[in-house]
Amino acid sequence: AIDLSDNKLGVEGAKAFSAMLLENTTIVSLQLSGNEFDDHAAEYLAAAITANSKVEILDLSYNMFGDKAGEILGMAIAENTGLKELKISWNHFHSQGAAALAKGLGANVFLKVLDVSYNGFGNNGAAALGEALKANNVLEELNVSNNRISVEGALHIAAGLKENKTLKRLNMTRNPMQSEGCCGVLKALQANSGTGIEILDLPDIPVNKELAELCDAVKILFPNLLLRRGGNMKLQRKSQSKVELQTRPKVVGNSQNAVA
Repeated sequence: AIDLSDNKLGVEGAKAFSAMLLENTTIVSLQLSGNEFDDHAAEYLAAAITANSKVEILDLSYNMFGDKAGEILGMAIAENTGLKELKISWNHFHSQGAAALAKGLGANVFLKVLDVSYNGFGNNGAAALGEALKANNVLEELNVSNNRISVEGALHIAAGLKENKTLKRLNMTRNPMQSEGCCGVLKALQANSGTGIEILDLPDIPVNKELAELCDAVKILFPNLLLRRGGNMKLQRKSQSKVELQTRPKVVGNSQNAVA
């Protein structure tokens, strides 16, 4: 493992390091966060990502990648045959670049963990992620927290969840998806008996009657699912006994504790 985080390597550093990666046969884990990599640096890194099949864990978070980098890196991710975990949070991927990055995910058949949190994916990026989830049958963990995803975007991701069988963990916290978006995600799980979801993190929002009842229904349907709101570590494990489920009072109104 090599950790070169917070070294402000910039474009020249990316160029030099990428040249080395083209020859690498030993590095498996690479931490390159906080290096002021921008769209120009992405061109060099993409060439290495495309050609290198040895690196399994890559951290490119806290850099300065924009939409052009999203397009460049998206194509590289689609062709990569080694990466299992990619962290690319805290960058500047917005609508177009985010969609391109997500499209690359849809074509990748090796990546198991993807963290794109704290970007600006928005609804267009979320729509592309939804399509990627329909096609991808390898990804197990996806973090899209704090990406300006509203109801529309949440419903696009829900459409992907309705067909996806392999995703185990999904983090959607800190997105303005409201109760309607949360309900859409839960309904998608209800409709997908083959879902692999084990942990679902939803935004910390007031819980209305529909959302509370959906949470209860999903908990019964998937007894081992952990359902959390706002990253709340107070987990709701649905392995309650049937007696508890039968005697539990029905939640109505805006109970803040309905799923926490």
